[in-house]
Amino acid sequence: MGLGGCIILIAVGAILTFATDWDMQGVNLDLVGIILMIVGLIGVSTFSSIARRRRVVVPPTTPVVDDPAVPHHRRDGYSDGYGV
Repeated sequence: MGLGGCIILIAVGAILTFATDWDMQGVNLDLVGIILMIVGLIGVSTFSSIARRRRVVVPPTTPVVDDPAVPHHRRDGYSDGYGV
C-alpha cells in the first residue's frame, strides 16, 4: 500500500468517525473509523521511513582527472591578444 492508500484510509476513517450518524446493529462506526485512521497513520510513518532509507547518493564512478599536458587557456579578453 502506498502513500495514497494510507491517506485514503485516514480520510475514510475520519468520515466514519466525525461525519456520519448511521446506526448499525453490532457495528460501532466510530470505532471502525478510529481503527482506520490509526492504520493509515502507521502506514504513512512506515512508508516515509522506508522512502527515507531508499534515498542513497551514489558518488560518480569515473574519477575526474586533470591532464597537466593540455594547457588551459584563459578567456578573459586580455590574454588572447585582444586589447593589447
